[in-house]
Formats: sequence, C-alpha cells, structure tokens
Amino acid sequence: MTVHATPENARIEALDVLRGFAVLGILLLNIIGFGLPSSAYFNPLEGIGTHPEINLAVWRSVDILFEGAMRGLFSLLFGAGMALFLSSRSAGIFFRRNVWLLVFGLVNGWLLLWNGDILVTYAIAGFLLYFVRNASPRRLMVTAGALITVTSLMYLGSRYFLQDLSAGPEAESIAADLTAQFRPSADALDSELAMRRNSYASAYAWNSTLMIESYTFVLPLYLLPDALIMMLIGIALFRLGVLNASRSIAFYVRLCVAGFAVGLLVNGYEVQRAVQSGFDVPNTFAYMQPTYHFGRLGMALGYVGGVMLLCKLLWLPSLRAALAAAGRMALTNYLTQSLICLLIFTGAGFGLVGQLERWALYIVVAVIWMVQLAWSAWWLARYRHGPIEWLWRGLTYNEWPKNHR
Repeated sequence: MTVHATPENARIEALDVLRGFAVLGILLLNIIGFGLPSSAYFNPLEGIGTHPEINLAVWRSVDILFEGAMRGLFSLLFGAGMALFLSSRSAGIFFRRNVWLLVFGLVNGWLLLWNGDILVTYAIAGFLLYFVRNASPRRLMVTAGALITVTSLMYLGSRYFLQDLSAGPEAESIAADLTAQFRPSADALDSELAMRRNSYASAYAWNSTLMIESYTFVLPLYLLPDALIMMLIGIALFRLGVLNASRSIAFYVRLCVAGFAVGLLVNGYEVQRAVQSGFDVPNTFAYMQPTYHFGRLGMALGYVGGVMLLCKLLWLPSLRAALAAAGRMALTNYLTQSLICLLIFTGAGFGLVGQLERWALYIVVAVIWMVQLAWSAWWLARYRHGPIEWLWRGLTYNEWPKNHR
C-alpha cells in the first residue's frame, strides 16, 4: 500500500504558524555562533566592541526573552510533529524519515559548517521517542519532569564541583579548560578568526574540531536530554489539543501569563546573577544553572499561549499567513539560514566573522527574516512543498510527490 504525505488541506495552521515563529526565532541565538568568536555564545563580554552598553543590553534582552526558549519551542514542535506523523504511518516510514533527517543534520554540520546544528540531535531523539509513542500525556509529562529533575541536579552538581576549591587538581584542570574556552587568549582568538575567515577549507578544518567535540560530549550530555524533555512535553501538549488552538481563549491567556511570569522571573534572576559574578563560568554557563529548564520552558509555553491566541482570535492575518508559510518550509529555512551565514561570515564568502558587534548582528537577522518570509510565501504560491521538504518526502516515501502547482 502506498502511503502519501499529508495533503495541504489537512495541515494544522496553528502548528505551521508556531513552527514559523520558532524557526525564525532560533536565528536570534544561532547568529552569535555564526558571526562572533565561538566563546561569545557563553561569554557576553565577547564582541562587546565600541558600544558596550548597547551590546550588553542586547545580550540581556536576548538571553531573558529567547535563549533556550526558541530551541525549546522548536523541540516541542518536533515532538508534536512526530506524534502527528506516527498517527497514520508505519514504523518503517518513520525510521526512514528519521535517517534522512540525520543526513540533513550531518550536511548542515559538516558541509554548511554549523557546529550548532540541532537536526542530528532531533533524529537520535526521534529514534528513542518511538518507544514511548503510545504513552499517555500524563506519563509523558511525568517522564519529562523526571528528566528535568535529573538534569537540573546534574547542572547544580557540576557548578558546585567547579566552585569547590577543595575538589582537587581535577576540578582546577576542568575549570581552567572551561575558562580557556569562555575567555580565550588574544592569540587563540586571532587564530580562530583567521581560520574561519581565510577560506572554506580552513573554516572546515576549524569547524571539524568543534563537530567532533559536539558529537562525543555536548550532544549526549547536554543536547539530547535537552531535546528529549521538550519533545516529550510537545507530544503531550499535542495530544491534549494545546498546539492546534482548540482549547479555550481563557486557557491560552492563563498559559501565556503563567509561562511568561515564570520564564521572565527565572531568566531575569539568572542574568542578574551572571552580571554580579562578573560573568564567571559557573554563574554564566547555561548548563550549570539548576533553574535553566524552568526558565526556558516557561518562556516557550508563554510563546505557545501567545501564538495560539493569535490563531484562535484570527488576529493579524497577513502575519499569520507569512509565519505559516515559513513554518511549512521550516527545514528549508533552517538550512538556508546556515547557507546564508556561511556565505556572510566564513572564508567561503565575505569572511565577516568577528567584524560586526553583537547589536549589529541583529540587523543581519532582520534582513534574513524578511527574505525568508517573502521567499516562503512566493515559493508556496508556486509549489506545494519547500525544496528540502519535497526532497525529504521523496526520500522518505521512495515516491516523489507532485510539487509544481
């Protein structure tokens, strides 16, 4: 029996709008990794330039409002999409789809030189989540809560381990390594920027080191649990009807207010503590804050409530249509962001990494947003699927869907 992709008239608009919001929002964080030295994502003093007050204000705003939340929102939606996909597809189709997602992630990381790629993590998480596909929303939430507890305790333990001067030479060595990554010497910084700017080959060589570290350390220890927590919650929320704008207006108002209240309180506290510590590693590195998951989950749920209200009340139809188009082409737009930034910031193009201050990078973000919103609408007026989505569907089903309108 031939299994076909979801037809256009069966799509859930609210999910597409939320996905478009998330894929654009994730660039607010990724642009730091593309446009500044690698230490800048964790060290707000990097790229502070000639406008320190403006750059620190930008860092505060982005860290409080978006850091972790956009990735969390993206993960919620991946979980929801997985539940929706599995509701009418076989295991073989699902696993083939995930294998190709893994391939796209490897292309993004190794060829487009984005060492912050999330697709490989999502593919691995998808394989694991298949085994809880039939779990009840309650069980999914309990499992996510258990993971939040375990990882938060791990973050707290690693923080105190580094702060405990009596922990011995091993702790001092780890602290020194982390400090070198957070605050590299002038020579190390110059060497990194030279490799990233010189040519595609030199940028590839520099990126390869980070990719290996990411796959062997960062992904299993931090990124995978991070994604699993949000995906479990995303599946539960989808089954409870939260992500398709089918709950009451009062429900979404409460979700929005409560989510933002928790998120802003926790994230504001974490930012203030980082500032007071002089941006030392234990108080600035996100994965050493035991409150981290609560802040980002609160903000993500706040955004869910806000976007669902937008859809339910039929407000801003032009904006909703533009975001829905961007969401239907989320994979294409995500990979295109990497391609554009490859050309802007590395030696494969203009080599502008480290040339723009933190605040100026958000002008680049705004331009990319405008291009992607316009291009997504233009493309979908002529084709049924985004180019990468069409390729993904063809590879998944071994049957190329009709695309041109």
